[in-house]
Amino acid sequence: MFDIGVTKLAIIGGIALIVIGPEKLPGLTRTLGTLLGRARRYVADVKEEVSRSIDLEELRKMKDTMESAAQAVQTSVQSSADELQQTWTQASSISTEVTPQPYYSIGQPPKKRWRAKVSATPNWYKARAGVRTKALSGAARVARFRPPKTNS
Repeated sequence: MFDIGVTKLAIIGGIALIVIGPEKLPGLTRTLGTLLGRARRYVADVKEEVSRSIDLEELRKMKDTMESAAQAVQTSVQSSADELQQTWTQASSISTEVTPQPYYSIGQPPKKRWRAKVSATPNWYKARAGVRTKALSGAARVARFRPPKTNS
């Protein structure tokens, strides 16, 4: 932006020291620093306001495009719903009278043991893993694991 080097700043500082004097120079530099900080903050606020207004305008444009897209979708859905309603009325007027069948006659007949619980684990897996599938009473378990009688 500005082409100010170290030598030019030294020359400006020397002239300011001679013109203003060493007593007033520190106060003047503080005042210039605060004014420069205020100017920078003001410029930053202006930039932020401009960027905010640009973003707001972009959001308005995006909102308008989204609303137009939503309107187009709504009209297409409404037209397809109207077509579906028309085909439904045509199909219902064409259909013949059918007597409804009772719910138990549809599909397979009910099983004999319909209350028995069926496990999701297959029996071959239970047999391989050694899981008991039937409960045994205590006497039956003793009889099962009792060693066989010898006839001697």
